[in-house]
Amino acid sequence: MKTTTKQRKAAALGYDAEKDLAPRVLASGKGRVSEKILEIAKEHNIPIHEDPDLVDLLASLNIGETIPPELYKLVAEIITYLYEIDGDFKMVKKK
Repeated sequence: MKTTTKQRKAAALGYDAEKDLAPRVLASGKGRVSEKILEIAKEHNIPIHEDPDLVDLLASLNIGETIPPELYKLVAEIITYLYEIDGDFKMVKKK
């Protein structure tokens, strides 16, 4: 009998209000890449939201691609949730 273990996936979003129409995928990956994404997020106190279905959708996008309109509401709900749990939640700006 073959045992399969599902690799962990991660995706990172960013948004520049001056340039972007919607959040963009900054990074995505699975396995070791996902662990590195999560490690960097933790180092910079970036909130992490776990949603396997959403990460599958985000991982199907290209790096730098804006999220599609179908995901606007879901991503907005996650951002609202993050603001509610952490009043100091700040979007990290790219340099």
